[in-house]
Amino acid sequence: MGTISYDHPDPSIFTVLTVQSDEPGQAVLDFVIFPPRWLVGEDTFRPPYYHRNTMSEFMGNIAGTYDAKEKGFIPGASSLHSCMSGHGPEAEVFEKASNADLKPIFIGKDSLAFMFETCFMMKLTKHGATQYCDTEY
Repeated sequence: MGTISYDHPDPSIFTVLTVQSDEPGQAVLDFVIFPPRWLVGEDTFRPPYYHRNTMSEFMGNIAGTYDAKEKGFIPGASSLHSCMSGHGPEAEVFEKASNADLKPIFIGKDSLAFMFETCFMMKLTKHGATQYCDTEY
């Protein structure tokens, strides 16, 4: 696996399972893993860049450090990015990656993250939002 352009590789290259829809090119659900890997792209920004998706993403960290979220996204943590909501790397990760020496690096020696991506809207239940968050729902 490797990027063949000057960009961060699309997460779809890490897809393990897909549930296809009747709409060509749109999945009901993709299950994706982010295993340890080499980053070798030249003249580029290597972490996932700030973006919006037409799909909703539920992401979780199983072990180690995820390259776009070096702090706070500990093993067991998860994030939900509903379709068309902007998301991307932490400010410190952005700054570090913007000024990095772009020689090949191996990331995630002991890490594993996953993502479920779907064309459907996902949201927290009232219980999930109030039980595990400090904010009101």
